[in-house]
Amino acid sequence: MDARQKATDIFLAGVAGVQPATLINRFVSINQNILQIEENRFDLSTIENMYVVGAGKACAAMAKSIEDILGARITAGHIITKYDHSIPLQYIGITEAGHPVPDENGNNGTQLILSMLNRAEKNDLVICLISGGGSALLTDVPEGCTLDDLKLANTLLLQSGAVISEMNCIRKHLSKVKGGQLAKAAYPARLVSLIISDVVGDPLDVIASGPTAPDPTTYSDALSILHKYKIENKVPTKIFQLLRDGADGKRQETIKESDEVWQRTNNLIIGSNQLALVQAKEKAESFGYETRIIANNIEGLIEDVALYFDKIVKTAKHEMSSKKICLLFAGEPTINLKGKGKGGRNQHLALIMATSLDNLPGITFLSAGTDGTDGPTDAAGAIVDSYTSLSAKKLNLNIESYLHDCDSYHFFKQVDGLIITGPTQTNVMDLMVLLIE
Repeated sequence: MDARQKATDIFLAGVAGVQPATLINRFVSINQNILQIEENRFDLSTIENMYVVGAGKACAAMAKSIEDILGARITAGHIITKYDHSIPLQYIGITEAGHPVPDENGNNGTQLILSMLNRAEKNDLVICLISGGGSALLTDVPEGCTLDDLKLANTLLLQSGAVISEMNCIRKHLSKVKGGQLAKAAYPARLVSLIISDVVGDPLDVIASGPTAPDPTTYSDALSILHKYKIENKVPTKIFQLLRDGADGKRQETIKESDEVWQRTNNLIIGSNQLALVQAKEKAESFGYETRIIANNIEGLIEDVALYFDKIVKTAKHEMSSKKICLLFAGEPTINLKGKGKGGRNQHLALIMATSLDNLPGITFLSAGTDGTDGPTDAAGAIVDSYTSLSAKKLNLNIESYLHDCDSYHFFKQVDGLIITGPTQTNVMDLMVLLIE
């Protein structure tokens, strides 16, 4: 088995380690009519209605696992997932919607969820399933704005280079479900959220824009972010006016820590990239690699992240023993989009690394999204080694041109460097595998 296949298998082992069925079953069980969700115990004889709602790329598989445990005890439910990510469900309705830019389906699915939560009473239990992608999928159109306004604002944020916490600060203040407002809608019912994190550090208020978590950010913060990335004059006028009205105290803020709703809400992180890294490490060791998990918090602009990896490659190669080495990383870099090409942050990072690995035999680098999608492509990411640049030269492909146009997908399609998995039904950010032999 060559190094490329080993790197791919190590990545896939990491993905397998954070499948929703495994994660849900660790936290949720029923014994003699007692529902146990971590340390929370619910006597089902006292629960009048049980509702299941949620949003995210992993949400369908999460919902299937909950159905397998609760079955007909579920009164009603509805979730939203990305197109082509749904699986058959018996008791819970499902809407497929747009990601990363919200669409009408997401809005319709969100209204169904809110309608359901409006029926919830004090003796009811709401189980909310949240995973990465929820910010775009769980969407509603701000009062006085249009869906096109919201789409443009989201597109500008995605292109700006803003980090996920900044993007979600603005999204929270353009919504009546994000920033703790979904929990408010479920109140006074008991609410338990099961969350698979796709954000560095697992901050509850940022994952899927924190629909069931208190929000420390404000309208003024949102305006500051628009100014920071110089897009305040590019967002639709109605969007900017809404945020300014909020900063002036003319609109209700998101739900803060002091609200009574949190007395009946529990948020549980059931999966993160650390679990994926541990499983990837075990796989790498089975291949005979001396393996180390270096970091699970990789973030920042792609170009800076590439410099970080370039330094690690050169240092490791210089200090390398006779053993084969595998270094593992996870996180979510940010790409500042330019050009008119097609690709994603993982493919773009791998393409930069292809130039660093030129004339460095024995090194393989893979970067891919654990959800199976990287940007608006059918690839999870890409893999490179010292032969990638050589292949490009033989095919008269100019790597710098593809980088300049953010067209990494079409580059890797020609050199057979794409990692294609299809939807994985999970999402814990990106994994990076570095093999040194």
